[in-house]
Amino acid sequence: MVLVPSTLSPDYWPFSLELLPQPAYMVGGAVRDAILSRKREYLDLDFVLPSNAVKTARKIASHYRAGFVLLDAKRQIARVVFPHATVDFAQQEGDSLTTDLRRRDFTVNAIAYNPYTQEIIDPLQGYEDLQQGLLRMVSPTNLEDDPLRLMRAYRQAAQLGFTIESSTQDTIRSLAGCITQVAAERVRVELGYMLNSPQGTPWLIKAWEDGLLTPFFNYATKDSVSLLPEVDKAASQIAETWHQLGIELSQYIRDTVKTTRLGIAKLACLVKPEPETAETELMQLTYSRAEVKAVLTALRLLPQFQTSQLSLREQYFLFQEAGLIFPAIVALAMAYGTPVGETAPSITRYLNPDDLVAHPTSIVSGNDIMIALKIPASPLVGKLLTEIALAQIEGKVSTAAEAIEFAAGLIT
Repeated sequence: MVLVPSTLSPDYWPFSLELLPQPAYMVGGAVRDAILSRKREYLDLDFVLPSNAVKTARKIASHYRAGFVLLDAKRQIARVVFPHATVDFAQQEGDSLTTDLRRRDFTVNAIAYNPYTQEIIDPLQGYEDLQQGLLRMVSPTNLEDDPLRLMRAYRQAAQLGFTIESSTQDTIRSLAGCITQVAAERVRVELGYMLNSPQGTPWLIKAWEDGLLTPFFNYATKDSVSLLPEVDKAASQIAETWHQLGIELSQYIRDTVKTTRLGIAKLACLVKPEPETAETELMQLTYSRAEVKAVLTALRLLPQFQTSQLSLREQYFLFQEAGLIFPAIVALAMAYGTPVGETAPSITRYLNPDDLVAHPTSIVSGNDIMIALKIPASPLVGKLLTEIALAQIEGKVSTAAEAIEFAAGLIT
């Protein structure tokens, strides 16, 4: 008998059990994770109701003045959004709960919990697979009906630390071509976790070996894919030696963009190094302009990071172009075999906020130059500011007056 985890209790829900009609069942990831004692920072619950799923969702949303989203009118699926939780309500598929559970992807996700009877319902022995750490398909047809489940297998294996049951993996291989039927943005979301996490790398490699990534990364090769774990090793080494740089590698490139700098370095291993083709591949997967620019910047600057002899001027432009992608390029360079000793001086500069090569601070503004030299706003002003910054690095100027005099000498 499966013991009911206390974390499934309605005491933990963002709404009262009294508002849930009988019968009703919690299903999916929340049940699976509770049995595994996996804690979630954000509560994400799914309920199956034999009838009135959308009506129930509206009622609960109205009662708590929470957000309401109709996800699928035909299949009767709705979402209620609370400040710290999301709750989905779906109409039961088929004439019984068991029929509904048999339409799911993997047995570990086909376990239900009845909050009224405190009962775990497990017709497909998902609990046993949980104990063995196995992802087992419910049926080949279920995977074929929603091919995103093919990619989801690898992502969930990575997140849970599971293995994929052998016949399930064979089925995925045989159905790999179906992945092109899935909207690109849905594939990109599944890829996200595997790219951003070291735990995802082995499964990213398996997904490529099994043919799931080929339609999206046409030019990835055994050699380029083998760089993925090298990026992780580099990231680990960076974090041990330069803690702050390790933190930056794990951070998103923007708050609104869910790809980390580590993920950018790995994407650079999967796309064709030639910029135009790489851009096309990333755009087809609906990556944002910021993500595309980050990968292209990493690819473009990589050769310079692999060169130890750069002048101060060359270093200045390198840091200016790299910007916040610097940690990703370092990890990528190390993955390609650049010794730590060759990257250390650049890293030291980057981590020093007072270093003028990596973090130039202007001693004059464009407005100062226009007023002092009586010139209009134009690209010339920007060029003069750059030359002043370089002169400052080289020790030629150190005051505003010297900077203006230096600029005047450039245009006379």
